[in-house]
This record gives sequence, structure tokens and C-alpha cells, in this order.
Amino acid sequence: MSAVIALNHLTNADLHCHSTVSDGGLAPAAVAARAAAAGVQLWALTDHDEIGGIAEAREAALRMGMAYLTGVEISVSFAGQVVHIVGLGFDETHPALREGLRATRGGREPRAREMAAGLAQVGIHGAFEGALTFVGNPELISRTHFARWLVEAGHCRSVPEVFHKYLTEGKPGYVPHRWAALGDAIRWIRDAGGIAVIAHPARYAFTPNEELALFNDFIAHGGRGVEVLTGSHSASESIKYAGMAKEFGLLASRGSDFHAPEESRTDLGSLPDLSGDLEPVWVALADRVQRPH
Repeated sequence: MSAVIALNHLTNADLHCHSTVSDGGLAPAAVAARAAAAGVQLWALTDHDEIGGIAEAREAALRMGMAYLTGVEISVSFAGQVVHIVGLGFDETHPALREGLRATRGGREPRAREMAAGLAQVGIHGAFEGALTFVGNPELISRTHFARWLVEAGHCRSVPEVFHKYLTEGKPGYVPHRWAALGDAIRWIRDAGGIAVIAHPARYAFTPNEELALFNDFIAHGGRGVEVLTGSHSASESIKYAGMAKEFGLLASRGSDFHAPEESRTDLGSLPDLSGDLEPVWVALADRVQRPH
């Protein structure tokens, strides 16, 4: 691939995916290789509340001919739900960003132990230790790691079945977590020179008024983008959020939300092109894009 990569609405940009540094199934370099093989031209690794994979991801991306943006997906609480904010194009050494992410991760281990206790009450023992075999670091443990262990241990046939039976609200293994505030997450990203993006907006079970409040608060705090094309959006949902991007004057982003080959409904680099009447977030971040030599 040529090192001359045009940044426009036709750029094959995948700016939302995960590695083993959070809850993905492949190491950062392996995700990069899969993205490059799929024709991705501009890539960002966006692990949950963690930037520890950036150095490996960047090195692999540039070596394989892809342009690269730093990325992260931050969990925030809004209107009683967990909302994800993707940060792109920031300085990963920025102290406030690093400290904010560390504090956000800090509640994962106590929450995970509570989840395991809930599962033990319905006869599923050893879930915390089992989930740890999929992540290693209690600071990064998530429901996805529990789900993978429950499938491996034979309690369910698939990860979606685990979530349905055990890990959603009202089920034995569900424990809420108080994440970062929306304004704090956006401030960490902005202060580090990046742009904040609302991830997969169709996934949240908000009423129309709650969704409007999310967009208005997001913009009021300095958020600038929304994912229009993402693995969990239907075609009609992508059209809806393209319209909202234009209505609210937001930059449009694109990302598969790839986690693992056997789990993800959308593979890296396989989304349709962004509409030409939208302003891509990567064009606004052109000066932050790191290009192969």
C-alpha cells in the first residue's frame, strides 16, 4: 500500500476496535494485521478505558502501511446507563488522560468479584478466577471475560446467550458500575488534543428525550463527533445518525467495533463508505494522523 493515503469520505477508516489489552480476542499487532489484510487505510485501536496497546498497535500499523490515530473507548454514566465515548487523535502521554483512565479502570475488580458472587449463588463457582484467565489483569476485567469463561466452561453455548441469561440487568451476574462522568471523559480527550465521539448511539435504550439530552450535553462539554457507521448499526440506524450528525453539526466516524473473529458481527474494514455529505472525523484530525514512511 502506498504511504500516500488520501483522507476523505471514501477512506477505508476503521476507528473502533479492541484487542486483548481490554476485551478483544487478538493482540494489538494481530488486530493491525487483520485490518491491513482487509484493506483498512486508516486505523485506530480503541480499547476500553486503556491505552496500553497503543505503542504496539502504532508500530504494527505503520509497518504494514496503514495510517494511524491514537484511540480509546471510555465508559461513562449518563441517565442511568453506560455510554461509550471514543477518543481519537490524542496525546497518549497526557497526565490527566492517563490518570482519568486509571481511575475509571479502578472499579472493575470489586465489581467483578461481586459478579462472581452473584453467579456463585446460582451454582456457578470459580467465575472470577475463570474470567481472569482471559485477561490476566483485574483492572481490565469485564463482562465479556466472564462470558467467554462461561462458554468455555459449558454453562452456555455462546457469548450472547451468557449475557441474556446471566449478565444483564436483573440477572444473577449483573452488577452496575459507576463510570466516569460524561464531561470528565470529554475533557480528558480534549485536553490531550483529541476529539471525542459518541460510540454506537443506536445501542443505548434511551427515550427520544434522553437521546436528545445526551447529544446536547455531549456538545456542551465539547464533544465533536458521532459514529454513523458501526458494526451494531443497521442501515436505517446509520441513516438516522447521519441525519443527526448533520442536524447537530457533528463530525462523522466509522468503525467496526471488532472484538474477535468468532464474536464480531462486522469484520474490520468491511463497513460501507461514509456518505459524501458528512464531514469525516479523520479529516478534522488530519494533523494528528501518523502516516507510514
